[in-house]
Amino acid sequence: MPGTSLADWLRAQDDTALAAILRARADAATPPPADSAVLATRLDTRASIARAAEALDTFTLTVLEALLVVDADQAPVPVAAVAAALGPDVPVERVRQALRVLRQRALVWGPDEEVALPSAAREAVTAFPGGLGRSVPGLAEVDLPARLAELDEPELAVLRRLAAGPPIGQTREAAQVLTLEQARTPVQRLLARGLLVRRNTDTVELPREVGLALRGDRPMGTVEVDEPAMTTSSPGVSTVDKTAAGAALELLRHMDLLLALWSEEPPAVLRSGGLGVRELRRLARELDMAERDASLLAELAVGAGLIADSGGTEPQWLPTTRVDGWEVAPPEHRWATLASTWLDLPRLPGLAGHRDDRDRLLGPLSEDLRRPVAPRERRRVLAALAELPEGTAVPEVDELAEVLAWRAPRRGGRLRDDLVRWTVREATSVAVVALAALSTAGRELLANGPAEAAARLAEALPAPVDHVLVQADLTVVAPGPLEPELAAEIGLVADVESAGGATVYRVSEASVRRALDAGRTAVELHELFRTRSRTPIPQSLTYLVDDVARRHGRLRGGAAGSFLRCDDEVLIAEVLAHPQVGDLELRRLAPTVLVSPLPLAEVLDGLRAAGFAPAAEGPDGRLVDLRPEARRVSAGGRAVRRAALPTPPSDERLAEMVRQLRAGDRAAATPRGAVVTTPGGLGAGPSATLELLQRAAKDGRSVWVGLVDAHGVASQRVVEPINVGAGVLEGYDHSYGEVRRYPLHRITSAALVET
Repeated sequence: MPGTSLADWLRAQDDTALAAILRARADAATPPPADSAVLATRLDTRASIARAAEALDTFTLTVLEALLVVDADQAPVPVAAVAAALGPDVPVERVRQALRVLRQRALVWGPDEEVALPSAAREAVTAFPGGLGRSVPGLAEVDLPARLAELDEPELAVLRRLAAGPPIGQTREAAQVLTLEQARTPVQRLLARGLLVRRNTDTVELPREVGLALRGDRPMGTVEVDEPAMTTSSPGVSTVDKTAAGAALELLRHMDLLLALWSEEPPAVLRSGGLGVRELRRLARELDMAERDASLLAELAVGAGLIADSGGTEPQWLPTTRVDGWEVAPPEHRWATLASTWLDLPRLPGLAGHRDDRDRLLGPLSEDLRRPVAPRERRRVLAALAELPEGTAVPEVDELAEVLAWRAPRRGGRLRDDLVRWTVREATSVAVVALAALSTAGRELLANGPAEAAARLAEALPAPVDHVLVQADLTVVAPGPLEPELAAEIGLVADVESAGGATVYRVSEASVRRALDAGRTAVELHELFRTRSRTPIPQSLTYLVDDVARRHGRLRGGAAGSFLRCDDEVLIAEVLAHPQVGDLELRRLAPTVLVSPLPLAEVLDGLRAAGFAPAAEGPDGRLVDLRPEARRVSAGGRAVRRAALPTPPSDERLAEMVRQLRAGDRAAATPRGAVVTTPGGLGAGPSATLELLQRAAKDGRSVWVGLVDAHGVASQRVVEPINVGAGVLEGYDHSYGEVRRYPLHRITSAALVET
């Protein structure tokens, strides 16, 4: 290309501009380039340009395509030509702004009034820039306006449709090559006139020259200069935070239920990994939530290390040892754990339930849902919400998706808009977003991490209450989050009927029996309700507790396999005669004792199903709780690990890379004599290299040396040797302006600097 090359332009940039390029094009900076020529080569690769283009907004990408339309990849073009290609409606200053962005990424280079593109840009950006086809040089000398004026309306309609883009069309009429006299259809006549080009037997293409003629003074068509507007509302910071606090408590309640359920009945890990469809449906049914929400909850449990694959021949999803500590942590810290897990989860829970390209169902917790870019995309969506004033909502998620699509149209692939919808929905479930607005705790999580987010949520959470309201219909209302000890006691004697700002529990015969099975007495239950209820205790609740307690424990079971004993011989006879207990294999051992070969838990469950109310008895005659102990697996199991987001280079690292580039450029520009090369690159240098370095130290001459560091990165230095020995070259490095030491086995080549 005539004019300044990309490498020359890079050498001319100041250190600040060069560091900005290395930051924006981090892929080209890894490993650190030896000099500007190496950096220029990396910047001019298809993969690197395509990756850089992913960060461009729609208008800047349109400017990049306009540069391709005016062939800036072949020769430098004036900025005025680029502006003209964008049409009269686009302000020139907006074009210059876009060009500055492209320069900061080294996607264009050159002076302010003339720019050039890397040679690989056309291949990396698009095959049809601006929706225009490839050029047909023969049409440059044709009077296209006159030729177009000869066409009838059907022919013009075909051309206009292709001119709007894309410029290719599928038709079987391209299979034959006909003369104008033989042509019968509009496409055939256009092919015969040369206004369409036949690419293969079923594809035609509109030449660029014809497309430009049809578009007139707007070669790039309609240009979206500014991002779409979003409709917003203002529910208010307080309302948003209170709603988010309620959602956080609901999230924790559901997580507690999941951990309890999977502790008692852990689901199997599928042979292919993940959670089965039936297990997901059971979880959704038990938690009374949609399957997609249950899938997200399971992903959070595994991502946070609360659930893990137990391994072994029959692996199961089991709670880990981390659960015990997590359960006693304050609610805000438990929420922060789950919210930060979601934010950095390298998976897409929203994909669960969809099918892949091979029509396979994608299940939760499977490797099919792993997407390392997921954390970056979540942060991008939340960052767009964070730009709005606090307490401001975006009710229409599709409008947010349109804005983000304008800001980065090449990012996200076919799931681009779905990622926005999934992120907002999941963020609402984990209380990062509420009422379509970012909560205060969510802003802190995004900006400062989970510790600060937990503190902000704690401010919004209602204070724990130490009382309940017992109703006449046997419901117990908790007017807020209960103190942990009270919540455990109420949860033992009653079942959650509905949750929200106030949780409603219902007391039933089964729930009272559960409390008695756990060792509580009727007196203790009466005392619980009497001391903790702010409303009078209804007689119906007192009667219920007393009635269940009166019948509870009349039958006592122990292990024989198991045994049953009762002082009432009539009740023993009733049990033996009951038609539903035949499977329990009971036999009378004494007038008041029955035994069974089955485990005690199975016998008691069978008797309860038949309408009896037995209790378990220990060796000392006291009641025991036979509910299964919580199962735990090591937290170091095969849990889904979070992948950290790529860390951009620090300012210190960028400054070091710039210094290395400058050093490499100076070394490359330094004239040198015959080069002595170390055979094979690494290893002990040959005697010729050692002799050259020692002679240079003796004569006070500078040498040009090629080095390879411990990571295999090559570089060049101009060094004036001071001492050569003990396996080390010590000398004044002209590139850094200081004395440095280099191991001799890292030197791959050396030459005396010409004077």
